[in-house]
Amino acid sequence: MKKIAGTILLATMLIAASSAAEPVVTIYKTPTCGCCGKWVEHMRSNGFQVKVQEVSSTVETRRKYGVPDRLQSCHTALVGGYVIEGHVPAADVQRLLKNKTKAAGLAVPGMPMGSPGMEGPRSDAYSVLQFHQDGTLMVFKQYPAK
Repeated sequence: MKKIAGTILLATMLIAASSAAEPVVTIYKTPTCGCCGKWVEHMRSNGFQVKVQEVSSTVETRRKYGVPDRLQSCHTALVGGYVIEGHVPAADVQRLLKNKTKAAGLAVPGMPMGSPGMEGPRSDAYSVLQFHQDGTLMVFKQYPAK
């Protein structure tokens, strides 16, 4: 009986350690935005723990965390000390976290068709932009139209 209890305790500890290792993303979104809900699911299905904060508007959150107005989208997220604006693919967020990139965050301005959460009959070309506190931008990754 002690061996079974020890095995159960070890399994519980491993599951807890595994869950703790997943990055936690806090997403600020409006209650009525369907594509934001799809992006939440995209992040969960790619190994992120997700906390959703429903707000009446994301403007205040964007301003608080320094997202330039020209990069705005429909939701703002925080993860690992970075700001994620809009429909940024989970793989790009994972790369940002892994490389500990010096940046304020990543953004996909607007709501481009084909980005995570915006799937549909076509995929438009779009760029994931890396932005810095001083307002400078650079392309983090480009996605072609399909």
